[in-house]
Amino acid sequence: MPEVDVVFPRAFVEFVNPADETEMMRCDLTWLTSSFSCIFGQGCKGIYADSPDTGCCTLGAHFAGDEDEKRVAGYVGMLDETLWQFHPGRKVKKKDWIETDDEGDRKTLAHEVDGQSACVFHNRTDFHLGAGCALHALAFVLEKNPLETKPDVCWQLPLRRTFREVTRTDGTTYTEVSIGEYERAGWGPGGHDLDWYCSSNTEAHVAPEPVYVTHEPELVALMGPEAYAELVRHCDAHVRSRSALALHPADPR
Repeated sequence: MPEVDVVFPRAFVEFVNPADETEMMRCDLTWLTSSFSCIFGQGCKGIYADSPDTGCCTLGAHFAGDEDEKRVAGYVGMLDETLWQFHPGRKVKKKDWIETDDEGDRKTLAHEVDGQSACVFHNRTDFHLGAGCALHALAFVLEKNPLETKPDVCWQLPLRRTFREVTRTDGTTYTEVSIGEYERAGWGPGGHDLDWYCSSNTEAHVAPEPVYVTHEPELVALMGPEAYAELVRHCDAHVRSRSALALHPADPR
């Protein structure tokens, strides 16, 4: 089946963050109980047709801020030629892996090989480890979760967290924290020009367990353990009670 339209009725749940009463969590149950799974190296066509082996790493990764960049830098210093195909063969300098885009935002360097551009940490298919992220490989060597070694945007995708300040009619305020699907629109206007995209593609909805289970570490990092535990309670109830109409349209019927 082709990629589905992401404009469809979704089920959401809202609850106060047990760890912070100033936050209201707003979670997309339709997405979080879907059968999505990353299929990099197992059928992923890449966001551009001419770079099928680079997945969504084609453009490099923008840093969420100084703290994100500093954390990643610490792990970059641990990489060597056995894990990173494009290691400079000397002490790594920031110019080896960081660049600034046209808007002045800092990101990982986009490195071109044989006419195909991708994040400089993306090892190509001819590397002895095969295609994939050097920082991801480092995580396994260090026995860590890859979310600790990679830029925030890399491990969060295809989850998306957004914040909105809300003022009630009585003048009180709270922060709405939304957890949902990082769909094409999350990339900005250019997202609609991508040749292929996973979150709404039936080919990537093949996991035996739902997103809220398979992405537990990422959700805990985004929400906190208390809010995640509350989310699990709501997702479990939704799975038990939902009808076929409540399924993500990319899920198998």
